[in-house]
Amino acid sequence: MIMDNTETANIRLLQNVKEITDFDASELDVYARLTEAQLLNKDHPEKGLFIAESPKVIIRALDGGYEPVSVLVEKKQALEDAETIAVLERCANVPVYTAEFAVLTKLTGFKLTRGMLCVMKRRNLPGLREICASCGRIAVLENVMNPTNVGAIFRSAAALHMDAVVLTGGCSNPLYRRASRVSMGTVFQIPWTFVDRSVSWPKEGMHILRELGFKTAAMALKENSVSIADPKLAKEEKLAVILGTEGDGLQAETIAACDYTVMIPMSHGVDSLNVAAASAVAFWQLGMKNC
Repeated sequence: MIMDNTETANIRLLQNVKEITDFDASELDVYARLTEAQLLNKDHPEKGLFIAESPKVIIRALDGGYEPVSVLVEKKQALEDAETIAVLERCANVPVYTAEFAVLTKLTGFKLTRGMLCVMKRRNLPGLREICASCGRIAVLENVMNPTNVGAIFRSAAALHMDAVVLTGGCSNPLYRRASRVSMGTVFQIPWTFVDRSVSWPKEGMHILRELGFKTAAMALKENSVSIADPKLAKEEKLAVILGTEGDGLQAETIAACDYTVMIPMSHGVDSLNVAAASAVAFWQLGMKNC
């Protein structure tokens, strides 16, 4: 059971604050017992949820128009932290569950970043054509499976002049808790979508990008690669920067279909960078047109 707590109920003007006294309460399943796949709910995407972690990330999700369902917060944070209180005031109409730090850590199995989680509703994603039509620079992620890398790439894409991010079906979802946290909430600030299941990648997906006027640049170490500093790249009106999975990189079929194969010159015998690090270099160099 989750019992009302008089002390906690005095947090600002909130009406729905409840103290956690029973770890098995069904209201807490979403925080403690559902997997990311269950939250995603592929069979019923209209019911999909995600968890945003930390006040800053939650604020950016709220600013991005995402609808909160409930909040789980450390009591001390709720009483003392201005940013946390600001989130709670914006979530005044949804249940807020609270407990001491040790209780929350035991419940969730991990230490909450800045003592706060928020369950939010997912939204329908735009189509590939819709999201890319008005863009000049996009990032395409092919089968990037590590959510930490996905989050870091999103942060670089948002900061370094990418207009949107497109992910293939093999990528980790940007709304996974770790991905959105590592991105510092930029997954809510830059447009993104997945290549629709009805569109094959790379064949049909690349065809759509060409129809939209994009030249494609595969980030790969190949003999026929051009330097990332090649002025031809900066002069392209529309450019899609394509990055591959950790370790194996891009598929050979994808590289063959691209207009450019691009490499980052390196020193000291280093042959490659982590995909997140490589994305930051690529977006900085290629994100601004020089027409």
